[in-house]
Amino acid sequence: MPTTISQQLSQWLQGESARVPIGRPWVTLCYAQSWDGSLALRPGHPLILSNRDSLQLTHRLRSLHDGILVGIGTVLADDPQLTVRECTGPSPQPVVLDSQLRMPPSARLCKSEQHRCWVLTSVANAGQTRQDVELIGVDTTAEGHVDLRSALLALTRRGIRRIMVEGGAQVINGFLRAGLADGIVLTVAPALVGGYKAVADLGLHRECQIPRISPLGTQRLGDDLIMWGPLHYGEDAAR
Repeated sequence: MPTTISQQLSQWLQGESARVPIGRPWVTLCYAQSWDGSLALRPGHPLILSNRDSLQLTHRLRSLHDGILVGIGTVLADDPQLTVRECTGPSPQPVVLDSQLRMPPSARLCKSEQHRCWVLTSVANAGQTRQDVELIGVDTTAEGHVDLRSALLALTRRGIRRIMVEGGAQVINGFLRAGLADGIVLTVAPALVGGYKAVADLGLHRECQIPRISPLGTQRLGDDLIMWGPLHYGEDAAR
């Protein structure tokens, strides 16, 4: 894998995240999609889109973050490890959003020898006894989901300064809708899937509300296209 893109992303991330938002970590969205914006053929069915070099780059990005976050849907569908294996570097602290505490004891995240997984759940569920994970009680929304601002505050209190969000689609959309994603690293694979989209309805009503990426970095990595940059919202995005 060419070292140039890895170095560019490392320098970009370290420079941007030095301006950590007050009271919460820097949030990087990182995921792979097809040319038509699909993550998978349908929800709950993983699809490998990125090539080996792109996978190595993703693991390098993991090593540059203090934590890595996914939703419970990703755990149930993919059973991920969320570790650094394709390059050298420390594995980040795994974090799962799971308001209803559906985290199965059989999940590989519950058996990790590197980090005890943090599960952000409702305050009521946090009172349960689990030896395989650490339960952290946070606020929930009226719809019963983990409140993302409350989640980020809890992570800040535990020393997380940079968090990498890998999915799934509901979590990615949640951070974008709330304006809480600070940067994005997107791998675009040369495929047309026509399936489950990474970004759906963001609840926007005006063009000026569209999140924009500026300045934008791009580079080919084999057949994949890597795109990255800081996210801007509302009036800031229009400037």
